[in-house]
Amino acid sequence: MDKFLTIDYLLHGTTLQQAAYHLLKGNCILETLAPYSPVLAGTIPLNTVIEGSDLDILCQYTTAESFIESVTVAFSHYKGFNIRMAIINGTDSVICNCFINDFEIEIFGQAVPVTAQYGYRHMVIEYQILLEKGEAFRQQIIALKQQGYKTEPAFAMLLNLAGNPYEALLRYF
Repeated sequence: MDKFLTIDYLLHGTTLQQAAYHLLKGNCILETLAPYSPVLAGTIPLNTVIEGSDLDILCQYTTAESFIESVTVAFSHYKGFNIRMAIINGTDSVICNCFINDFEIEIFGQAVPVTAQYGYRHMVIEYQILLEKGEAFRQQIIALKQQGYKTEPAFAMLLNLAGNPYEALLRYF
């Protein structure tokens, strides 16, 4: 969904979405990550934020080593900087966390185009569901998240999707 490929939509959103826009722009975060096709994903674009929600930035790298080096140079001076490798959905992934001002940032990279990554695909589907189901449904998602559910399991529960919630959401439409 082209809407999410830039962050301009945040300027017309909630106070928190506008603050996220200004943080990302003011600190040149997406410009710094530009070689990796960064896209903001997750709860802030969807407005399903709870206390502790972070800014998730998805990236595509060519090699994990060069991505780790680049991200470390750019972000290691921020509070709480941490970077690690993991295998997510069978794919090598790099996950970096740090705090910039009052926002926790998670930079997630894979050697997979951002629009093909699970995080992006889930966000687009969840956005379509939220448009279809409305505000009361969004509030139910937030309530489940406040009870400790992750976003995808919360959606799956309310939609009565069987099996792995991450896979079931991808088959919803």
